Amino acid sequence: MSGLSCIRVLLVDDHALFRRGIASVLRAEPGFEVVGEAEDGAEAFAKVSTVRPDVVLMDVRMPKVSGPEATRRILRTLPKVKVIMLTMSEDEDAVFEAVKNGAHGYLLKTIKPEELFEALRGVVRGEAPLSSGLAARLMREFARRAQRLPEAVPTRAKLGPREQEILALVADGKSNKDIATALLLAENTVKRHVKSILEKLQVENRVQAAIFAVREDLVAPSSGMEAGEPLP
Repeated sequence: MSGLSCIRVLLVDDHALFRRGIASVLRAEPGFEVVGEAEDGAEAFAKVSTVRPDVVLMDVRMPKVSGPEATRRILRTLPKVKVIMLTMSEDEDAVFEAVKNGAHGYLLKTIKPEELFEALRGVVRGEAPLSSGLAARLMREFARRAQRLPEAVPTRAKLGPREQEILALVADGKSNKDIATALLLAENTVKRHVKSILEKLQVENRVQAAIFAVREDLVAPSSGMEAGEPLP
């Protein structure tokens, strides 16, 4: 994160009124700085290298360049930037495309301000927030699709027993702190294991890792994914 306590946010939405509303909410909350706005994916990609945000709040459906495609371009250039997708509907096709392209979270525009603040803080900590009700549905949808994220060596052949255990808990909606408590480990130890898991699975983030967990039957698609729970 840029700075000690301030999260830098780039807002991307083709509706100016909504964009300005989010900007006003964030500017009123300590710990956030709106460093720029863009009305489509092309403008977002043009601005991101200049404003250097910590997080991009990205609309899904936009003219010229869509949110998922802008996400792909941004993360190819600046892989450390976190991208959270915003949408008015639970569009599973768009979610799937955004996750494939590296999106770190997916939120409905009906989210409450307090939930948005926590989602932004969480994604900077390495979590992957999903709006209430989305997580279980998305895991089930991704699990049944024939076209999934790129196949590699089967998960069980790549991960050790402890890593498989931690991956199952990640997909079950547990934060690093929760996993540490459940397994009697230090939180930093859990973070190191999660980093190793992502590297071994060759995935971009924890959302993609959770999809692998469902695909490899390490966790049931609806296990633990209750409405309102963020997916770490």
